[in-house]
Amino acid sequence: MPTITTYSGIRMNPVEPHTNDIDIKDIAHALSLVCRGGGHVIQFYSVAQHSLVCAEEARLRGCSERVQMGALLHDGSEAYMSDLVRPVKLQIPQYRTIENRLIDTIWAAYIPGEPLTAEERRIIKEIDDDAMSWDMKVLLRDEINENYRNMKHLPEHQLQPMQEVEDAFLKKFDQLRRDLIL
Repeated sequence: MPTITTYSGIRMNPVEPHTNDIDIKDIAHALSLVCRGGGHVIQFYSVAQHSLVCAEEARLRGCSERVQMGALLHDGSEAYMSDLVRPVKLQIPQYRTIENRLIDTIWAAYIPGEPLTAEERRIIKEIDDDAMSWDMKVLLRDEINENYRNMKHLPEHQLQPMQEVEDAFLKKFDQLRRDLIL
C-alpha cells in the first residue's frame, strides 16, 4: 500500500485515511506552506491563512463551534494530497471522491459527535466561496463575482512568516477544540 510520510513522521495512505493517521500539527504545518491559487497570486498567501479567515468568518456569522472548526479544517485534505486548481479538480471526479473521504476523516478526527450535517457543510462551502472571491479580487486583481460582499470582515492579505501562520492555526484549533469539548 503506497504511503506518504508526514511532517510529524506518520506514514499514511491519503487514499484510505484513518482518523489515527491525522495529526493537527501536520495539517497546520503543511497548510502554512501551501500557496493559494496554485501560486498564481501577487504575493504568497497560504491555505492556512485562508482557513483562519474562514473560521473567523464563521464566528462572525454566528455559526456554531462545529461549523467554525469545519471551516478551519475545510482544506485540511490539501495537507496530505496537495491541491488542484478548481477548473482541473472539477474534471477529475475520482480526485474529488478521495478529497471528500479525506476531509470527512479529518472532520471525524476533530469534530466530536455526529458528522457535519448537509446544512453545516453548505454553510462552510458558502463561507469558503465568499472568502475565495475576496482572495481572487485582492491576490489576482480579478473580480470573479461579488460573493465577497457577503463577508462580515474583509481581511488584509499580508505576507506573514510561515511559523506565525502555523502557530495561529494551532492556537485557533486549540481554542475551538476546548469549546467543542466543554
